[in-house]
Amino acid sequence: MPFDFYSEFDSPATVNAIRDGLLASGHRVHMVEADGQHVSWLLTHAVDLVFNIAEGTGGAHRESQAPAILEVLQIPFTGSGSFVLALTLDKAKSKQILAAEGLPTPAWQLFRTGAEPLDPRLQFPLIVKPNREGSGKGISRESVVRDEPALRRQVAWILEHYRQDVLVEEFIDGGELTVGVLGNDLPQALPILEIDFSPCGKSGESFYSWRMKEFQGDEALGLTPGFYCPARLDAETADRVKAVAVRAHQALGCADVSRTDIRLRKDGTPFILEINPLPGFDPHESNLPMMAQAAGVPYPVLLHHLVELAWARQHQEEAAQAREPSLSQLVESRHAP
Repeated sequence: MPFDFYSEFDSPATVNAIRDGLLASGHRVHMVEADGQHVSWLLTHAVDLVFNIAEGTGGAHRESQAPAILEVLQIPFTGSGSFVLALTLDKAKSKQILAAEGLPTPAWQLFRTGAEPLDPRLQFPLIVKPNREGSGKGISRESVVRDEPALRRQVAWILEHYRQDVLVEEFIDGGELTVGVLGNDLPQALPILEIDFSPCGKSGESFYSWRMKEFQGDEALGLTPGFYCPARLDAETADRVKAVAVRAHQALGCADVSRTDIRLRKDGTPFILEINPLPGFDPHESNLPMMAQAAGVPYPVLLHHLVELAWARQHQEEAAQAREPSLSQLVESRHAP
């Protein structure tokens, strides 16, 4: 089992924060662990809607497990369905769709055995990643390679420890951005979050690695990135980045919410690294709540809005006359008496 096996799972503090935020919005909340026993619980309890944060318990498409069960039981839930969660966990398949839609993503190659010849079109430096992991799992400073021997070593290491295909893609030299998107018929981007890794020189990591995500803020390790939201971009570039994130949300078929990670090349081209339809909800450290706060949307309001989006989406006949609330309306609503 890899040392970072449990990294994707939410902490008790995050789960409790979600519960408290939903309670603050007037919802009744039951906390149920998606460990297999939840099927019996769902069959014996009346449920209006599930706020889904389940990462799944194993397998290539683990994030789709809980949604698939809810779909069979015809229980509405927040966020994307089982197909989208299975698709987006596979980085290579997602990149194929992005490329087909004309969206910029770094040039890449998938390694299944480690013996494949390197595509001559790929230019070093390259970054080596497990193809079906999140939360920076399997990514370290050794992941960025500058020659073929280092590439082969890192591919072999991932094949041995993660037992899955390895994604190798060109490492984009530029700024790190992430963009949250809310909505379905009229998806809208939240303010862009810029992650500045320039203070992290001591760590040797200028990108989101597992250590960076796990020990963010640790000065002794040099893992102290700066955060700017809105990002320090001119209006034209910001609009271009947001448009790419919204198009990615639509191209992959995301529902209610997504977060797109982007590298902004020095010439201003935004390259999509991956799309996460199951973003983190830690109210203090996760990127999506940071972006919502910058938009004037407090944490409980964000959670309630996702419930509203899911309810309207999965009860389209009842909501046929209702228009999906915009981000500006969401901000205005929290000021209403």
